[in-house]
Amino acid sequence: MATKTTPKTTRKAVEVKSLEDVRVALAAKQAEMMETRRSHRAGELVNPRAITHIRKEIARLKTAARAHELKGDTND
Repeated sequence: MATKTTPKTTRKAVEVKSLEDVRVALAAKQAEMMETRRSHRAGELVNPRAITHIRKEIARLKTAARAHELKGDTND
C-alpha cells in the first residue's frame, strides 16, 4: 500500500522588497499585533494562535530589514 505524499510547499518569508516596503509592512504588522493583543485582553479574540503567527511575521520582516541594511541598501 503506497502512501500518498504531497510536496511540501515552501513559502518565502518575505518576497524581494525594497527596504522601505519592508519597513511599511513591519509598521502595519506591529499595529496589527497591538490590536490583536488588545482584543485578546478584552476576550474578543477567537484564535489566540494569531498572536504567535503575527509575532513570527514581525520577526521575518525585521530579519529582512536587517539583511537590507547589512547589504548596504539603506536608501532603497
